[in-house]
Amino acid sequence: MVEMVTKPYAAAFEKHALANPDVLCLSADLTSSCEIDKFRDRHPEQFLSMGMAEQNMMSFAGGLGLAGFRPFIHTFGVFMYRRPYDQLMASIAYPRRKVRLMAFLPGITTPGGMTHQSIEDISVMRSIPNMTILETGDATEVESICEAADYIDGPVYCRVLRGSIPRLFDTPIEVGKMRELASGDDVLVVTAGICTEEAMRARSVLEKAGVGVRHLHLHTIKPFDSAALLDHIGSVKHGVVTLENHVTEGGIGSLVAETMADAGIGKRLVRLGLKDTYAHGGSRAYLMRYYGLDAIALVRGIEDLMKADFNISEEDLETARVEAVHSLAKAEGL
Repeated sequence: MVEMVTKPYAAAFEKHALANPDVLCLSADLTSSCEIDKFRDRHPEQFLSMGMAEQNMMSFAGGLGLAGFRPFIHTFGVFMYRRPYDQLMASIAYPRRKVRLMAFLPGITTPGGMTHQSIEDISVMRSIPNMTILETGDATEVESICEAADYIDGPVYCRVLRGSIPRLFDTPIEVGKMRELASGDDVLVVTAGICTEEAMRARSVLEKAGVGVRHLHLHTIKPFDSAALLDHIGSVKHGVVTLENHVTEGGIGSLVAETMADAGIGKRLVRLGLKDTYAHGGSRAYLMRYYGLDAIALVRGIEDLMKADFNISEEDLETARVEAVHSLAKAEGL
């Protein structure tokens, strides 16, 4: 039975901020939706409400960084880069300010449609010099994201999960590392974020079908350990399948493709994710099924890679968790 942890970010951020008085909490009018409302109430001296003015918030945070503070910006991922891109570049990335961009609702973790779904954020952030990118995949990683991000000498973009989150791992994030969750020798599966749980749902039935799955979970997307990935690719017979909560262009699939191309690796690569499309509204489970981001999509991707039919159906997979689309924890927005 998977342990579920409620709002791990709220407790983790409060603990980290209280231990580091130069950490400031900035909110873009999505305070309870980013689980920092209790921190606001208990520690107003470390809290700044910037309103729905993300461009100003980026410039302000850059100034705080120049003054020696370490601001943690809290808002939905889409509002971190679509609206304030110029200010993000000029005030934070270019001068390498120690600003921590805590981006909630990554990808299709919201039913709010394209206005709220940050489906291309990794591709944007990967192209920005000086930017580190971290992504949480379970409660343990959410609990350790603040400390991990604050270790970086420069700006950090973090894809943060909220609400009720499963605990899949026992150890915290180690920046620059990747987790090896299975060590089969047929196919390498590379996942991050919510897609890792989907891959875990599929692994046992694939192994029963005789497929040796080597599974890597990425919490550090930039900087990326290319040498470690190449070692894993060299350990499998058939190639690589990537599964990501993001468009296939510029995300993890592209990262793996670039690494393979640079090293002259000729094995096959199947990239699963959003295919040149925006997502519409709906529950997370529905959207993952509709856009091919779930466990059965991974099975089909491996079948494509290996040119095989394992006769695996959705009923054969481990049961998926079903989350409520709406809850009191999401009162301010989707």
